[in-house]
Amino acid sequence: MTALATAATASAFLQVSAGGYHTCGIGRDSLAYCWGDNSVGELGNGENPQLHRSTPVPVAGGLRFLVVNAGVGHTCGLTLGHKAYCWGENRFGQLGDGTTTNRGVPVAVAGGRRFRQLRASSRHTCAVTTDSRAYCWGWNESGELGDGSTTQRLTPVLVKGGHLFNQVKAGFQHTCGLTTEKRAYCWGVNAYGQLGDSTRTGRLTPVAVVGGLTFKQLTAGNLHTCGVTTSSRAYCWGYNAFGQVGDGTQSRRIAPRAVAGGLYFVGMAAGVDYTCGLTTAGADYCWGLNVYGRLGDGSSERLRLTPVAVAGGLQFSAITVGGNHSCALTLGGSSAYCWGYNGRGALGDGTTANRSTPVPVAASM
Repeated sequence: MTALATAATASAFLQVSAGGYHTCGIGRDSLAYCWGDNSVGELGNGENPQLHRSTPVPVAGGLRFLVVNAGVGHTCGLTLGHKAYCWGENRFGQLGDGTTTNRGVPVAVAGGRRFRQLRASSRHTCAVTTDSRAYCWGWNESGELGDGSTTQRLTPVLVKGGHLFNQVKAGFQHTCGLTTEKRAYCWGVNAYGQLGDSTRTGRLTPVAVVGGLTFKQLTAGNLHTCGVTTSSRAYCWGYNAFGQVGDGTQSRRIAPRAVAGGLYFVGMAAGVDYTCGLTTAGADYCWGLNVYGRLGDGSSERLRLTPVAVAGGLQFSAITVGGNHSCALTLGGSSAYCWGYNGRGALGDGTTANRSTPVPVAASM
């Protein structure tokens, strides 16, 4: 087993991912660290009893990761060898190890496939293999696994349709994927138009998002979906009662709508009922429901129907959104900052106080 990293190496991150009530990241040593809620083992540190942690703790096992992704109650990661491991809640088979047993330490996803991208959601997980095939596993009540059925799967199953994907993004009960031709496809529940096919009909296999747009990045939230086009414009669709689509209204959208403000984006992250985006200038903007300060603008304004700048004037290189909190990496230094709900320590600042503006993740563990 690789020796535990020092506190100094945990203070700077190559990547971070905000989950339900926890956050995980990869240190410069390629080891994974997590903090926040640990009720079902989502921190992966093997601790018993499973205590919440308000500063980063190392994930057990000494695996070195390319990427980690935090879901609501579970976490998954890809090792340097492109193998998938997951830990935490497994009630719905979302860990992909062939069981429904919660795991407090990383376990290998069954099948031995090599992946290059993955996304953990609430009850299911999806990933793209190194040969651009999409696989999903876990809960499948609404067809979110894309295999043409509604059967729960405890190990990865191939998404039907024959598409080659660059990325897949798992929402609550829907999933979207970006093909190698930069076209967006979605599948699963569609009650609020989150599939973007101009209907509210659920789909068991991928259907094309309408509008003819080409995308360079997608993100799936609870009941809405967003994407950044190849021209760096942001579009969203689906549930919009809290303004999470960002078009200045609270009207449900069953097809892509441009996010207001004329900003140019490099990436977006959709949460439960809010959305954040990173502009080409390195500034973060958020919109939607602003409980717990999760939009990061320092205000108590409940709703933001269009993008507002995250306070503090920091320049960021990446942004991630969880259930009620957000995190970002600074440009250049790769220091992690978080804001929003902190009742279980998900902001990593050593406290459990909610924050309406970014605070640095603590260097000590």
